[in-house]
Amino acid sequence: MLSSHLVRRRKGRFVPVLLAALIAAGCQGPTSQAPVANIQDAATAGSDYYLQQMQQSGDDNKADWQLLAIRALLNEKKLPQAAEQLGKLPQALSDVQQREQQLLAAELQLAQGNAPAAATTLNALQPDLLSAPQRARYYQALIAASQARPGLPLIRAYIAQEPTLSGQPHQENLDRTWIALTQLTAQDLSTLAINADENVLQGWLDLLHVYQDNRQNPDALKAGIREWQTRYPQNPAAKTLPTPLNNVLNFQQASTAKIALLLPLSGQAQVFGNAIQQGFTAAQNGALTPPPAAPAPVDPATDPNAAPADPNAAVSPSAPPTDTAAAPAAPAPAPVAPAPAVSNAQVKVYDTDSQPLPALLAQAQQDGATLVVGPLLKSNVEQLATVQTPLNILALNQPEKVTNLPNLCYFALSPEDEARDAARHIWAQHKQMPLVLAPRGSLGDRIATAFADEWQKQGGQTVLKQGFGSAGELKQAINSGAGIRLTGTPVNPAPVAAPAEQQGVTIGGITIPAPPTEAEITGSAAPSGNVDAVYIIATQDEMTLIKPMIDMSTSSRSKTALYASSRSYQAGAGPDYRLEMEGLQFSDIPLLAGANPQLMQQASAQFRNDYSLVRLYAMGMDAWTLANHFAELRQIPGFQLSGTTGGLSANNDCVVHRQLPWLQYRGGSLVSAN
Repeated sequence: MLSSHLVRRRKGRFVPVLLAALIAAGCQGPTSQAPVANIQDAATAGSDYYLQQMQQSGDDNKADWQLLAIRALLNEKKLPQAAEQLGKLPQALSDVQQREQQLLAAELQLAQGNAPAAATTLNALQPDLLSAPQRARYYQALIAASQARPGLPLIRAYIAQEPTLSGQPHQENLDRTWIALTQLTAQDLSTLAINADENVLQGWLDLLHVYQDNRQNPDALKAGIREWQTRYPQNPAAKTLPTPLNNVLNFQQASTAKIALLLPLSGQAQVFGNAIQQGFTAAQNGALTPPPAAPAPVDPATDPNAAPADPNAAVSPSAPPTDTAAAPAAPAPAPVAPAPAVSNAQVKVYDTDSQPLPALLAQAQQDGATLVVGPLLKSNVEQLATVQTPLNILALNQPEKVTNLPNLCYFALSPEDEARDAARHIWAQHKQMPLVLAPRGSLGDRIATAFADEWQKQGGQTVLKQGFGSAGELKQAINSGAGIRLTGTPVNPAPVAAPAEQQGVTIGGITIPAPPTEAEITGSAAPSGNVDAVYIIATQDEMTLIKPMIDMSTSSRSKTALYASSRSYQAGAGPDYRLEMEGLQFSDIPLLAGANPQLMQQASAQFRNDYSLVRLYAMGMDAWTLANHFAELRQIPGFQLSGTTGGLSANNDCVVHRQLPWLQYRGGSLVSAN
């Protein structure tokens, strides 16, 4: 029999062995568990990590790691690798994996610049079946796929993602919702159909109506916003107003008691400065008093006693077109603020050629000015971004790069602004493939770019551009019997990817095409016959050559619509010119389009029918009007004025845009094309 002492000693030997085994087992437990891949959550690691986990995982988890790797590759801008991994996904995927696959496919299409394909892919997804992080990605992709084009899908996407945001992103989302709403046209609003349960959207639309009905009256708009907040206390905009509307509640009228007018009154630009000054003074003295209402137009075709129409006269843009059956319905005119009457404001004129701009502004401030109108020359306007002054400034030109300052607005009679208005007009006439025909050089390039940018904002796609040379070159071409073929190269073509990235991928019926090659882009220039609208930037002499050259190259059966800028409209065009321009539409300022014949006659006589100076005279008149409404332009979004140079409104940078009337040559006369 063993002693109790011996038994205790042997028992003691087993204790360390048992503890060691337990410790070893505890250390091995966690390392034997593989990381979990959750494709519905955020992907915070890099693509290398996810690809490594994909290689080490079994078949059950491999697809999840692969989906996470694709998302990381997209975040890292590695598009070819992301497309390759999408193509290697297995065919047999769960419902959850298929939804993530579709979402990734749309994100890849957006990264490749194919927004229409991305929109189609997203439309096949049901956001209610996505996780919260996936829904956030879904709405962000939906917004990107819309390319900022206003419409209910974009507005609904903003509304849907609003509850998921906070802080500055939340405020930006409200601001973008509001911008999308204000970009809806009257036709859009008249055809909107919303669901009965879309209470938030209904609240936004009612707020839009309050704004549109009262935007020309700051006090009424303030009261309307506060009353709306009472009616819709749960609407996110009632709790936190969009920034533009919050500015309305804080609106304060600017003082215009003393105005400093900064113009070039000596040197080469003196003639331009003088024309603007004369228009400014005329408006200050009450020349903008509305003329008496014109009698109802009489149609000589139906009234035998009517006098024949003057073929040299331009009709008012508000007059109905001659062919009312073919003319598109014009939108209802937006309410506009009246022009100021005779004013007692003190105006002092400063010559910008006399001393540097900072010194002039300091002198104007010392003289008691509260608002500055000018300068005119672009070199001086570009200095305003760096000059420190408390004065409100209405610059009479626009720099290449606009600086948004709270005390600065820009008003220019620029060809780029005309081009943007032309894009809107041509789009409203349901054209699809426009060509910009402009002089070769920087001017033509700037005009084509402005037109293309606005065209794409309206929802259009490709804009083609073709340059032409001097009048001598045009004459030589027409003498040799050469016409102008309606072809061109795309304006702002998409960037070309490297050859290694030209890979298309098809996944479960979803095709992700490769980005276009340079050859494909240049080859996409529309052949003659596909272009359905030509916007021409030419002088009157150049137009007499260009239009016949276009007519030589186009079929009489399918006439392409021709449009021109105000550059082609000058005094002295006789009946032969008007007949030769048959069908051509062109834009010009309301004063030259016949809105105020008495004022037009006076200005034409004053400047000896020099339409260039008449336009600057009208600009001076509108500068007076804008100066008296500077605070509204700067603080009330969408504020509009009826001017002699067009319908005036300002964007978020307080750049004043003009909506122009359009005229058309028809039967040797000028008629309204609006």
